Amino acid sequence: MKRGIIGAGNWIQDRVKTIDRWPGEGNLCNVLKEEAAPGGGPANVLFDLNAARPDLPLYAAGRIGMDAEGDYLLNEITRRGIDARYMLRTPERTSYTDVMSGEGKRTFFHCRGANAQLCCDDLSGIDVPAKYFYLAYLLLLDTLDSADPEYGTQAVRLLKIMSEKGYETVVDFVSEAPEKFRCKVLPALPYIDHLIVNEVETACCTGEPLRDENGKLLWKKLPAAVQFLFDRGVRKTVVIHFPEGACAGLPDGTYIYVPSFDIKKTDIVGSNGAGDAFCAGVMYGLHENWKLEDCLTLGGAFSNFNLHSATASGGAVSLDKMLEFMKTAALSPLPEGMA
Repeated sequence: MKRGIIGAGNWIQDRVKTIDRWPGEGNLCNVLKEEAAPGGGPANVLFDLNAARPDLPLYAAGRIGMDAEGDYLLNEITRRGIDARYMLRTPERTSYTDVMSGEGKRTFFHCRGANAQLCCDDLSGIDVPAKYFYLAYLLLLDTLDSADPEYGTQAVRLLKIMSEKGYETVVDFVSEAPEKFRCKVLPALPYIDHLIVNEVETACCTGEPLRDENGKLLWKKLPAAVQFLFDRGVRKTVVIHFPEGACAGLPDGTYIYVPSFDIKKTDIVGSNGAGDAFCAGVMYGLHENWKLEDCLTLGGAFSNFNLHSATASGGAVSLDKMLEFMKTAALSPLPEGMA
């Protein structure tokens, strides 16, 4: 029986700076703390999963440079016991992001580096007994996002290849312009088994906003958004997450909404990697064949612990600790009118 998860895509060194406020243009703020940390979807998801279940087989795949940042990421992978055989070292510099984190918010200044050259041929030869192939982030992988004469993009070609190898595909995006979603993301949906995205990325796909002009979640539109993604080809599971909670659906019409765990604003150190932490929790539940509602609840627990750290995976804890937390932790209120 296949078991384990391949994490492929953006491998990044985050340079996280905790700041006291966000200054206006030309003004000054204070850096309270600075630390280097792994970043990017594969690192965040795999490292969160490794902290939760060290015995789960995990495989890292991507491009890093032959530089100090690349050494750092490779060391972080191998010291956790994650299989690094598909991590390529190339002449391009390792991708990095300056993360400005404060008041529960974060802003990114990103250098694409080696990730921009990651291509279908780099990953199509993967051959391990894993169950899932996770790819992130589409729209931030220049070569994989580039045109393919038969499938639209190289990423779509890659997802088809991995599906034919028997892997269940899991995909996440980065928030980008709606027109890019329609031409680069929508063609990939028929080759995605499990789609885990936020409400902003969903709106870019559907063309329908999921928040009003005041930022209030339009929760009544969520079921139609889930169905849109199934109609466009997603095969097994659609999950949409947002600070208030998450919703998910199955092809048979099943739809559920689960609120997030309640957390005081003063307890939030940073939200960098919170969406990836949620994805890791949901993916673990799906991998273990949990009920869909339990998968979303676990994703919320992963995300909640993430918020206690400024780095993308620094808040990760064991599965046992999360299960204990889930027994007693309070949930956020349901949207008005849903209860």
